[in-house]
Amino acid sequence: MKTLRQSTFFPWIIYFALALIWGSSFILMKKALITYSSVELGASRIVITFIFLLPFAFKRFKNVPRKMWIYIGLAGIIGNGIPAFLFAYAQTGIDSSTAGILNSLTPLFTMIAGLLFFGTKTRWYNLTGVFIGLGGALGLMMIAGGKGFQFNFSFGIFIIIATILYAINANLLKKFLHGVDAITITTFAFFIMGIPATAFLLLGTDFTHDLINKPDGLQGLMYICILAVVGTALSVIAYNKLIKITTAVFASSVTYLMPVIALMWGVADGELFTWSHLLWILLIIAGVYLVNLKPRIV
Repeated sequence: MKTLRQSTFFPWIIYFALALIWGSSFILMKKALITYSSVELGASRIVITFIFLLPFAFKRFKNVPRKMWIYIGLAGIIGNGIPAFLFAYAQTGIDSSTAGILNSLTPLFTMIAGLLFFGTKTRWYNLTGVFIGLGGALGLMMIAGGKGFQFNFSFGIFIIIATILYAINANLLKKFLHGVDAITITTFAFFIMGIPATAFLLLGTDFTHDLINKPDGLQGLMYICILAVVGTALSVIAYNKLIKITTAVFASSVTYLMPVIALMWGVADGELFTWSHLLWILLIIAGVYLVNLKPRIV
């Protein structure tokens, strides 16, 4: 009898769990930014994740070959470190739902990076799925928040840069770190980033002052803790595992469903929604299906 991990449904369980968790992360960032600056949010998210994973770090050092250190360090910086700041800054100007929508560009860049630099092979219908999903995402972006494409893009460009970094990271993990387990990669990556991030947070920002003196300091910290522990530490481990048991493009296509969750949270928080959103959401779902479609074995 197959265990859950051996089941063909296991990747999909991780997939939908990640979509739910990461789709909710944008509303958490929005709430945290009421109290803290984008820099404080980005740095504290890394530091809290680092502290949460610290107990697992030392016992796993021996599992990391020295030749892998540079790849894990790069994975941490480009896959988690820099994007944490880029997303936080972008959401100072755009709605949480718009941020989630823009994040769905990740599979497109993942496929392009894989084809250009990592020797990834794909089929025409997978590529078609990427563009269908992308079309749905762009359609949502044009109507999201009622602010117009140009305004959204001026802040959204930072999320676009983050998605390119995510794409490179996904291919990097698949090609160079396939022999290292997901928990070790995540723990070691945040250990490398955690020490300098802690020094920067305490000495280079007003985080401590804001925490103590602002009336909603503790509430803002609660949002960041949920974002760090659930939305970063646990979900990054799950994401790295998903990449290993499937493909980089499959794993990154979780960002196609995240806008749906982000949009639902945005509507609940009073952000603009019209029924025309539904068409673009259906295109996103169709794109997810085609991206993950495999040829039949006759």
